Formats: sequence, structure tokens, C-alpha cells
Amino acid sequence: MTRIRRTAVAAVLTLVLPLPVIAAGTALAAPVSEHSAAVSDPYGLHPELPRPTGPHAVGREILHLVDTHRQDPWVPSAGLRQLMVSMYYPARPGTGRPAPYMTVEAAQDMLQLKLPGTTIPAEAVSGTRTWARSDARPEHGRFPLVMLSPGFTMPRTELTSLAEDLASRGYVVALVDHTYENSGTTFPDGQTLTCTICDTPPAGGPGVIAESRAKDISFVIDQLTSRHHPAWQYARMIDARRIGMAGHSLGGDAAVTTMAADKRVRAGVNLDGTMFAPVPATGLGGRPFLLVSHDQGGGEDPTWTSGWANLDGWKRWLIVSGSNHASFTDVPVLAEALGIPEPPGTTISAQRSVQITRTYVGAFFDLHLRGIPEPVLDGPSAADPEVSFHP
Repeated sequence: MTRIRRTAVAAVLTLVLPLPVIAAGTALAAPVSEHSAAVSDPYGLHPELPRPTGPHAVGREILHLVDTHRQDPWVPSAGLRQLMVSMYYPARPGTGRPAPYMTVEAAQDMLQLKLPGTTIPAEAVSGTRTWARSDARPEHGRFPLVMLSPGFTMPRTELTSLAEDLASRGYVVALVDHTYENSGTTFPDGQTLTCTICDTPPAGGPGVIAESRAKDISFVIDQLTSRHHPAWQYARMIDARRIGMAGHSLGGDAAVTTMAADKRVRAGVNLDGTMFAPVPATGLGGRPFLLVSHDQGGGEDPTWTSGWANLDGWKRWLIVSGSNHASFTDVPVLAEALGIPEPPGTTISAQRSVQITRTYVGAFFDLHLRGIPEPVLDGPSAADPEVSFHP
């Protein structure tokens, strides 16, 4: 089955909204203020992301990065490629202020594009409660870096819960918005750039998009790990020897293309993404890779079957029963809070799907970036009966 589909499952996916943080200009990199982003929810609906499971408090800072060596691949007239990146990191408790999920304006744009005519108030989505704290003081020490890439048409907001949890477990996380590939990316000048390729993908199809994302990710890694002028004020927290990547849907495919092109990425996770850009026949240099799938259609994907043999390092293919394409994102939590039914065949609860995603993605990176044994990855567990291991 193709995991970039825009069917009934995609209708639920539309609840994922872009994080309202922005930046425009000529600077190579700049942090973005979030003071104006906090909103209230006068309608009494208060979606709340599940509490992170790790021992650390979580900080968040927003960066605007400009690639001075690359034109935008989708809108050449726009000039240089510009990206918005949310940085999540282990923080000192009691510092910073609540980090907003998104602005009301960004939520309105998303709802109008994805659910025209909906009666869901934008405030109900923009007011989603998160656990990160804006501009919180960082913890001491150095931590592995995990890059996150969202699904096609989806802004980075869809992976907020996973990003917060990884940071709470002791990772620095860079959650990347891929401009012109999602419903809207807002920049500091107030301009929101919408998706130019969502309805008409470029020649070469989704695989070309995944390859472009690999360039985005490598550029962000360059900026975060530069020895002389890193783009992030807390770059000293990053252990550049331990970098991983995870993505949902097309973002999962981008994890493959990124690892194929950039040997700095030591481990990868594909959350239910068809591999339009296949695993290279030469493999990934023995680096580990985790596949996580919903079980509709038996959890099979021909591109995974063909790519499996080319994954030449540690590998696992997990199937989560009762899940759907959106189950590995924030979408089920928001849908449940707003009274929107899940797609037919979905039996797993929102809280449970988040728990499983966090458990297995976190365990994977603990094992391969930190060397911590994780028996949960060895085989089926009585604690997680929904998770089966593909032969």
C-alpha cells in the first residue's frame, strides 16, 4: 500500500497544524521570538499532548535557516532555500515559559485548506497544550542529535509529541519544516508560504521530494554542528558523533535518502512511509534502520519488501495492530480531544499509539546512538501485544 495517500486517513491527518514560528531575511540563521504566539482557547476545548516520559524538562527554540548555496527547488523565483526548524533539548526545570503549539492564524489557514467548512474553531487547535518551555535554560552536557521530518503536506507540528519525548530522554531534536511541501510555513515577517507541490508533485514523483529533503536535512546538520559559527546558541549540547533521523510518511522515506547521502546520520527510522526513493542496492553501510507500519492491508508495502534485503545493518520491521497511517503522529490525540472519529479499522487509542511510537523510537535511538541495551527490540513483548515483528 502507498503511504502518501490522501484518503479518509488523510482527512484525519489534516488536524496536524503548522507551528507558528518564522523568520525571513538575509541572515544565515536566526532564533525566532515566540512571545506573540501564545493563545487562549475561549471555546473550552483543550487538547493536551501526552506528558513526556523521560527525566528531563524540555526546552524549545525556533530557528530560521537560509541556505546561501542552494536555490529553492520548488519555487526558484523565491531565491535561496529557507527553512524553519524547532529545536527541542533537555532543559533545566522551572525555566522558560510554555511553548505554544501554533498561532490562531496558522490554525485558521490549516483548517481552511484541509477541512473547508469545518466548525472546529482555530483556537481549539492552536491552544493545544505542549510540555516544552520556550527559551528554557539548557542542561549541562552533550547529547545525541535526532533529526525529524514530517509527512508530505504536513507541517512539522505533527511530530511535536515525539520531539518532546526524545528531548526528555536526553536528545537534542531538530524538527524541520520543508518549505512549500506542507500546508503552510510561517516566517517572521508574517508571510505564510503554502504548499506549491501538494496537488502537482514535481516530475519524478515523491522520490524527488525525498531526495530534496535529504539536502534540507544535511544543510541543517551542517548549520547545527559547525565548529566556527553554529546556527544555534546551544549547539555545544550536540554530540556530532551521534546523529540519527526519523520521519513520518514521506519523511520516513527521506530518512533513507538522507542516510544514503550523508554518512553522519548513523541510524534511521521510517514511520509508515512508502519508499519512493528506494534503499540503495549497495545498502546503508551497515547502519541500523527501523521500519514501523500500521496493519491495514496486513502491514505490507511492496517498497519495504524490496528494500528490506538492501538494509545491510541491524534492522527491524514492526507492525502495530489497530493503527492507521496517522497513528504515529499527534493527530490521534487532537482528533480524540476534538471529537473527530478515527478512520475505519482503527482500534488503538490515541494515548496508546503515542506510547508505542515513543517507546520503540526511543528504544531504537537509545540502543544505536547511546549503546543502551533495549530488550523491547529483541522480539514480541507481553507489555505491547499490539506490536508484531515482521519475519
